[in-house]
Amino acid sequence: MSTQIFVNLPVKNLNQSIEFFTQLGFEFNSQFTDETATCMIVSENIFVMLLTHEKFKTFTPKEICDATKSTEVLVCLSSDSREQVDEIVRKAVAAGGTTYNEPQDHGFMYGHGFADLDGHIWEIIYMEPSSISQG
Repeated sequence: MSTQIFVNLPVKNLNQSIEFFTQLGFEFNSQFTDETATCMIVSENIFVMLLTHEKFKTFTPKEICDATKSTEVLVCLSSDSREQVDEIVRKAVAAGGTTYNEPQDHGFMYGHGFADLDGHIWEIIYMEPSSISQG
């Protein structure tokens, strides 16, 4: 079995977060969705658990970081093209997210990002296939 990753993020309003990420094209696993949490499918082995603050608090004794004021994690997703990077960021802003910087063009790598409704930063990058070392 392949290793899977489950990123857990606290959200203030679960229904608004589901709507936001639905507008970006993500789907959710209903088997792991209730009024306190949902499982957003990123790829075959990558999932994001969006958890209400109350649910998130059951997993940690620490305070929840206010992602609009502090950054604890940057989520970075790859894309298939430069155009797809721009399209995802455009959709995020149209759905109520914000950008936090200008697009970054490094020739072989292009990226841009957005902050979601709770301030979590999502970086979207495209890397030229020829620039990726296979070993």
